[in-house]
Amino acid sequence: MSVQVDVQRAAEEDTVPDDDFVAAWVTRALEAAREAGDCEVSVRIVDAGEIRTLNRDYRGKDQPTNVLSFPAGDVAGWPGDVPEPLGDIVICARVVQDESARQGKAIPDHWAHLLVHGALHLLGYDHQSETDAEVMEALETAILRAHGVDDPYGAGTKNC
Repeated sequence: MSVQVDVQRAAEEDTVPDDDFVAAWVTRALEAAREAGDCEVSVRIVDAGEIRTLNRDYRGKDQPTNVLSFPAGDVAGWPGDVPEPLGDIVICARVVQDESARQGKAIPDHWAHLLVHGALHLLGYDHQSETDAEVMEALETAILRAHGVDDPYGAGTKNC
């Protein structure tokens, strides 16, 4: 499986990881949770204003949030030799930084978690029910632990 990750930067904070970090975590999540096939994902790093607008327009919540995912959905007749577009992940740099401080988490670990979380949403995982949340959180935790990051839910923290 090959994963192409396009990183777009619409906000700059000192704590925003580099493109290789972003691509690595998205790739780790997709490789762990997706069966096969080449794919591509866009990750857009934004400010609080942009994510607030997206959150309001697409989720009816007029406030900034940490991460949003926009799955591309199935594309009928997509050629097998072209990477499948999985969708877009949008992350607010300021919210990630603020949450890290408030929750006592290392900023890179929180970025890793939210990138994994966003990538899993692109594959259809969600946390709308308790059962779905348990499945998604267990997979997130396993992916993160496999790469040296502690359980983000260990202190009962909910990020989405």
